[in-house]
Amino acid sequence: MARRYDPERRQRIIDAAIRVVGEKGIGGLSHRSAAAEADVPLGSTTYHFKTLDELMVAALRQANEGFAKAVTASGAFEDTRVGIAGELASLLGEWLAGDRTELELEYELYLAALRKPALKPVAAECGEGLAEVLRRRTDPVTAQALVALVDGICLQVLLTGVPYDEAYAREVFNRLVPAGD
Repeated sequence: MARRYDPERRQRIIDAAIRVVGEKGIGGLSHRSAAAEADVPLGSTTYHFKTLDELMVAALRQANEGFAKAVTASGAFEDTRVGIAGELASLLGEWLAGDRTELELEYELYLAALRKPALKPVAAECGEGLAEVLRRRTDPVTAQALVALVDGICLQVLLTGVPYDEAYAREVFNRLVPAGD
């Protein structure tokens, strides 16, 4: 039997892994569950991802692109007339107002790095994209503090179910980066 050419298979497996984690949590992800969700043979998942950790790394890397990509695409931090705190609070509000599946997945995989060493380097990359954008307007320490604050606010909203409070976020961001900065 001739092997079927399928250049998109690896990406379909990653997308399937993300859906599995979104539906069943990190504990529900296996090569078998990803293969079933992607509608590919089990051997395809193990061919493209030798270990489950490799598949999780690929899924986390893809999930990480979310907020930092939205921030970069907005171009908001390029304009020095726009306050960092207000813009960050607004963008975070937009991010949290949408479908939270991707955001929940990102944090679930991010926290899985506590127990899975293979995920730690990718988890470290999570905030780096956002920090890089923020460093264009502030110093490196403040940029990292803002990223930590974004993570904290997101986790509070996701874990407690309390609605996002943009005014509160703006206030705490302003404490790190006063309105004139």
